[in-house]
Amino acid sequence: MSMPQLVTSFTLPVLAAAFALTLIRLLRGPSLADAVVALDLMAIIVIGFASHYSVAMGEWVYLDVAVVIALIAFLATVAFAFYIRKRLG
Repeated sequence: MSMPQLVTSFTLPVLAAAFALTLIRLLRGPSLADAVVALDLMAIIVIGFASHYSVAMGEWVYLDVAVVIALIAFLATVAFAFYIRKRLG
């Protein structure tokens, strides 16, 4: 087994397990802050999937997709933080 195949056979299941555990935290989170953190982590995991696919397939355009997802996730986190601050104060 070559090194890229070994890396792929390790990283994709780890990313999938992390996504599943984060989804459980999103659904069971006791507070809104837990849900916000879970959504942010899910975006980071999707960025990991897109980056991995981009490198594995040699399709560098998917790195642009990862950057766009990162920007949207950042803006969503800021919006949620603003909402939580308005709600509490």
